[in-house]
Amino acid sequence: MLTSDEVGAIPLFSGLPAAELERLARTAADLHLSPGEFAIHEGGEAALFAVLAGKIEVVKTFDGIERTLGWRLPGTIFGEVPIALGSGFPGGSSRVMRIEVQQYYSIAAVSKDVAQRVSALARERMGGLQSVTAEPQRPRVTLVGHRWDTACGELRRFLARNQISFTWLLPDTSDAEAFWSALSRPALDGPVARLADGEIIEAPAVRDLAIRLGLQTRPRGAEYDVAIIGGGPAGLAAAVYGASEGLRTIVVEREAPGGQAGTSSRIENYLGFPSGISGDELASRALQQAKRLGAEILVTRSVAGIDSTTHEVVLDGTDVVRARSLILATGVAWRRLAIDGFDRLIGKGVYYGAARSEASSTHGQDVYLIGAGNSAGQAAMHFSGHARSVTLLVRGPSLADSMSHYLIEQLRAKCNVKVQLRSEVQAVHGETHLTAIDILDKTANEVSRHQCGGLFVFIGANAETEWLPADIARDARGYVLTGDDVKKAGLWSHGRDPYLLETSAPGIFACGDVRLSPVKRVASAVGEGSMAIAFVHQYLANEEKVDRNQS
Repeated sequence: MLTSDEVGAIPLFSGLPAAELERLARTAADLHLSPGEFAIHEGGEAALFAVLAGKIEVVKTFDGIERTLGWRLPGTIFGEVPIALGSGFPGGSSRVMRIEVQQYYSIAAVSKDVAQRVSALARERMGGLQSVTAEPQRPRVTLVGHRWDTACGELRRFLARNQISFTWLLPDTSDAEAFWSALSRPALDGPVARLADGEIIEAPAVRDLAIRLGLQTRPRGAEYDVAIIGGGPAGLAAAVYGASEGLRTIVVEREAPGGQAGTSSRIENYLGFPSGISGDELASRALQQAKRLGAEILVTRSVAGIDSTTHEVVLDGTDVVRARSLILATGVAWRRLAIDGFDRLIGKGVYYGAARSEASSTHGQDVYLIGAGNSAGQAAMHFSGHARSVTLLVRGPSLADSMSHYLIEQLRAKCNVKVQLRSEVQAVHGETHLTAIDILDKTANEVSRHQCGGLFVFIGANAETEWLPADIARDARGYVLTGDDVKKAGLWSHGRDPYLLETSAPGIFACGDVRLSPVKRVASAVGEGSMAIAFVHQYLANEEKVDRNQS
């Protein structure tokens, strides 16, 4: 418990009247921190702190790497900088007092000296931090490769989706020539990756590059309480709640955390973000949260199969994840278009979905998007800041039935965005890459050819669940049945009722877009991910009870 003498021993507060010192001692939080415990996390709620004992480390993450910016010793304050920059403050074995923002304003109203000293300190420390942030941050990877090389494109998407900074050099440019000259090596066409430590990897496989960059690709534990297949919003939410509630938790993701939502340029209607949030930022925050709480996140690993009885997960290769329960959060994949020559140009100007990083390659181009949902609208808004023109091709007579009103209004306000209704792509053209498309205007019943710098497809989605064992029930479109749907289908033969998100195989749950449900939203996926963990707890407790009774 704080005393007024302890508060008064802090130089900043030493000149306060006794009544104010007493009030601070009564109202400020007295935090006793263990080594490694944070006083405030990066991006956490603003507050003013004072160190009473021990010391506090100031850290900030730059490009995925945590850097120490300094230390705070007894008698010093901190917290003025998080308001401006959002640094984190882990402690050793220490004791600090936390003063809420409104409490600080009350003190500042009484003592102008406190307000002036805090402001001066903030300016001083911000100046120091600006010098740190102004340091040129070297990219973690320099990638050399042709724009239309599918292997190079896959590497670029992997790096962007996993938020690893990289520089991309086209082989036939002066930048690439300077790059090879500086290394005193003959030029290579690529794809070639040079890491920050100087290592050069020719034609790297995505997983090999992930390992070299320190990303986790193999399980560390012998067994887990819950294994989550899929790292989209539902899977990450399940990881956060599972790890926070003490379950040994692992997530298996074949590409990058975030799923389809991770490619959204801006999610405007997600609760708690009044200015909206990008999909990759949302995914990054969830990933950091899950890791901090102890969840393991595997990337670049596909699931070859699961055993619905033992709950073993067989990964591509030889690794096996052993778990007491499973959560299917694999999401959905964009529906494929049956157009002659389309598949030949995938990654060479034709794309299903669109990562935010694709926008820079459309600079000055005329690009086309197929789709009428929010994903297509968000991508159109993002591309409009780079492309010369963006045309949204819509099969139906209106956007109103499938796109949020706010997004329709934003599209209308963009002078280089056009919505072409009752239209569809009939053919694609190009040898080494996409050059033009034929569009059928169904109103005029006319086909016209257009030069095209990129074609992005956002037309619904399919649940790719063919790999699941036959005893996990699905509907005709592949969506996984859970809860009452399993029971109504006559596919549940166990002594208890299935839990709400439980599949026809006991102990295996499904959440998010892969589950049969009329609602497909990021918020609902997050909610289902957290709910799935509640049912996992019930399932595990019931299994333990059964085991005790049998023994």
